[in-house]
Amino acid sequence: MYWAEILTAVALVLVIEGMLPFISPAKYRQMVAEITRLSDHHIRNIGLVVMIAGLVLLFVVRG
Repeated sequence: MYWAEILTAVALVLVIEGMLPFISPAKYRQMVAEITRLSDHHIRNIGLVVMIAGLVLLFVVRG
């Protein structure tokens, strides 16, 4: 059961990550170009915020 939940989560991440390039490839290309201009510090901060938001959402949903 544990592995099924992990693989479900990974599958959902892949679906969500693939939505923007599928829906708007030009906007996705522009976003990636802008990300390359950010410093490592800014990218780490964004990653940290996204991880914390994901953990909070996980705790709220899983109760």
